[in-house]
Formats: sequence, C-alpha cells, structure tokens
Amino acid sequence: MRITYGPWGETLAEQAAAARAAEEAGAEVVWVPELHRSATVSAAALAQATTGARVGTAIALAFTRSPMVTALEALDLDELSGGRFVLGLGSGVKRLNEDWHNARWGKPVGHLRETVRYLRHFWEHCGTGEPMVLEGEHEPMRIIGYQRPFPPLRTRIPIYLAAVGPAMTRLAAEVGDGWISHELCSPAYLADRILPEIEAGLGKAPGKRRDDLDLVVSAACSVDDDPKVARRRAAGLVGFYASVRSYAEFFAFHDLAADQEAVVEAFRGGRGADHLGDVVTDRMVDALTLTGTRDEVRERIAAYEGLADSVKLTPPTHGLSAAETRAAQQAIIHLIADITGGRA
Repeated sequence: MRITYGPWGETLAEQAAAARAAEEAGAEVVWVPELHRSATVSAAALAQATTGARVGTAIALAFTRSPMVTALEALDLDELSGGRFVLGLGSGVKRLNEDWHNARWGKPVGHLRETVRYLRHFWEHCGTGEPMVLEGEHEPMRIIGYQRPFPPLRTRIPIYLAAVGPAMTRLAAEVGDGWISHELCSPAYLADRILPEIEAGLGKAPGKRRDDLDLVVSAACSVDDDPKVARRRAAGLVGFYASVRSYAEFFAFHDLAADQEAVVEAFRGGRGADHLGDVVTDRMVDALTLTGTRDEVRERIAAYEGLADSVKLTPPTHGLSAAETRAAQQAIIHLIADITGGRA
C-alpha cells in the first residue's frame, strides 16, 4: 500500500518545501486541495519543487472551470511535471458551486461524466486540427478551427474522481482511473459502504478490473508522543465535518449520532465551524482519524491494507495555529520516512 501526502504551507513556498520533504521521506504522490488556494496553481508550485513524486489535485472543482480550461491546465501541468500529473476532480456541493462560483450545478453525476468524456476527447484530438464535436446535456463540445500547436507529453492524463455518495462512487469506478475518499473514511466504512459501490461501478465498464482503479483513502493524521495531544490536534477537523447534518448517516454508521448532535448544537449556538474541537469526543477522533504515537498511527494505516491502494495523509488545520499545524506536519513527514525508509 502506497503512502502519499497532502502538504500544508502558510505560503506557497512553504507548501512546496513540505512537498519536497515529503517526497524525500518516501511519499509517492503529493496532493493539493482547492479552497483557500487554486489547486492548479498550487500543483504548478509543487511540480517545480519535486522531481519524482507524482503531483495531483485532490481535488480541483470540476464545474467552476470550463472543461477546455481544465484540459489545458492539465496538459500544462503534465508538461511542467514531466508527466507526473494526476487530475483529481470533484463536484463540490451545490451551494459552493452556485453561490460562491456562479457555476452550473445541474445533475452532478451526469455532469461529471460528461466532463471526463470532454477532457479525454480534447487531449486525444486537440493537436490534430480536426473538429471536436460531442453532444451532451451538460458539457457538449463544439470546437472547430482549433489546433493546439504544442505536442502533449501524454494524451491520456490520469483522472481521479472524489466521491462520497453511492452514485458518484460508482461513476468513479466506471470512468475514472482512481477514486479519492472523503477526508474522513474509516476502514469499516470503506469496506461496508464504499467497496460494494466500487464493484458495481466496475461492472458497468466492460473489461475493466479492480487493478485498473487506484483507490486513495484520504486520512486526517496527527502524530505525537502524547496521544492526547495528537487527538486534540485532530479534533477540530472532525468537528468541522460533524457540524454538517448531511453527514448524519456517516456518523450514525460509526455509532456516533449522539456525539455528532452535540457538535451540531454547539454550531447552532454560535460556534464557528473551525472551532468545535473541544466538543468532539475522543472516540470520534479515534474512529475517524489516524491519531496517536508513531506506532499507533502505523497500526491505523495498516488497517487499510487490502482495502485501499494508497493512503493520503494530511495534517490537521482546523482550529489550530500555523505553528501547531507546522509541528503536526513535521511529525507526519518523519512518520512517512519511518514507514518507507526515506529521508526526513
């Protein structure tokens, strides 16, 4: 099982330096998110800072850019990284798309399916000069009189899809090269709720096997010699997601419905979503994150063996100072080196 990492930085320079350190420690992929920074700009910074690790977006928002812009950015990032780029896409939620980005939401599963089709068709044909025409409800293509004069490094860039719900998970398995989990995804939830949908999606793609799909578990990680310190660092992230009622089924699956309700009540009482960590119970943190001493976290990572192909570790940030996140990040990079035999 591969170890990958999502580097943090208060500046782009610090994020790039963390990616380089994670690569040296043995991380096979470095991933960048999209919220407080642009995923594609961050990926460009990491592509320049690293030499061997793949560089991926986890995730770039699929509907806030035109498919053609996404396709061009992916080609440029693949060139910049020397063929190491992985395009991770996600739909985001309706409010984010419509209220924050003035983007079309539509039917997200069908919309993302057409986006993936558009990207692959563009990469394959953009250098030929032939018309590129596809019918579609969400992302039709009608490009005539266009020819990209720069030869692509690859005409098939890996596309990973982030998915939580059953329909989107099946789509990821059917049309994607990889699947990326939610930031909270326990081994039990992966085995019971996700893998059956993955198998169902693979069944819709003739000739596609489980080995053709890279399953990436995103895991909030906090390592410290004092397990209590590790838990408290991770609690803010759990609180952030527990404040969202739409995750009720997920918390109920882990027998954490009452624990989530306490967080929701605190949020309704005026607590900011990033500052709910003191309401989060230790059993919530233990069930949903990889926290503890180095040995404890190594055991928690090993629990995904046979279920996932790689684990994407990310440091805690919610409700923490930059100094606290920085210390947490350094501890994770040392852990990666311990696991892989790399250099920290």
